Amino acid sequence: MKALITGSSGHLGEALVRTLKDIGHDVLGLDILPSRFTDRVASVTDREAVRQSMAGVEVLFHAATLHKPHIVTHSRQDFVDTNVTGTLTLLEEAVTAGVKAFIFTSTTSVFGDALVPAPGEPAAWITEDVAPRPKNIYGVTKAAAEDLCQLFHRNQGLACLVLRTSRFFPEEDDNASVRTAYADENVKTNELLYRRADLADMVGAHLLAAERAPEIGFARYIVSATTPFTQRDLGPLRSDAAAVVRRYFPEAETVYRQLGWRLPETVDRVYVNARARQDLGWQPQYDFARAVAALRSGQDPRSPLARLVGSKGYHAETFEQGPYPVEENQRRQG
Repeated sequence: MKALITGSSGHLGEALVRTLKDIGHDVLGLDILPSRFTDRVASVTDREAVRQSMAGVEVLFHAATLHKPHIVTHSRQDFVDTNVTGTLTLLEEAVTAGVKAFIFTSTTSVFGDALVPAPGEPAAWITEDVAPRPKNIYGVTKAAAEDLCQLFHRNQGLACLVLRTSRFFPEEDDNASVRTAYADENVKTNELLYRRADLADMVGAHLLAAERAPEIGFARYIVSATTPFTQRDLGPLRSDAAAVVRRYFPEAETVYRQLGWRLPETVDRVYVNARARQDLGWQPQYDFARAVAALRSGQDPRSPLARLVGSKGYHAETFEQGPYPVEENQRRQG
């Protein structure tokens, strides 16, 4: 199989390049940033570069994007150019080149305001049936790109699967109160309960999507670690999440106490991956239970792939307000 990976210098892009090459596939990486995983340094908006990169490609993994942290440093037009126009360019050239499967890396950020219920309400149960309500230019442009994928499946017959990925980045949380209250590893382990997945599982979902896309045609999938919670837990999760976690994982509190960590006080949303597991045959391995077992044994709970790829950051500069003061920038632009 020959695969084109956009965003090949990024977290997911590098992980896809590494994995596909390791299992013997022909891979070409495209990114605006040079790296040893990128064969062509160019933007996804550069039609000629995209056209040249598409020769002989059977599967296209479109992971290149401007992310939420880039709201600090990029204009709304930049987001439209990269996330919408860039996706359109890739879709058009994929059809011309006869690509068999187009896998689009989207984000759970498309759900936006649907993720945070009103005060006093239960946590939100987020499935693919929840209507997106983007709250920033990142979410808006990713949702628009998803719709372009659906359009090209319907009108041009291009097999397109959309993977709405939850958090998998290793960088610090942009919320200052979270950074103050919890150690970074503590935050990320807690998030495996409801809004995070390991990089290795993300790669696994993408590879399965590429296999199943020609048969499925078009679909959107939430890709996140399997939650232990059920809809009956949504009320208690909002008011006393730690008590719910203790009920499911009584050993976790002892492990956490030894590390000086804290269980989550409240959970506002739960991502549900049931459709991805059913349709794609995806079986994510790196969940909260596995993390607690690893921590109990003094081991790193991350996958070897996640440790190998490591942290890349989003900006060359630093900010006084934190890693990337997105919320402040949104208020200034609004």
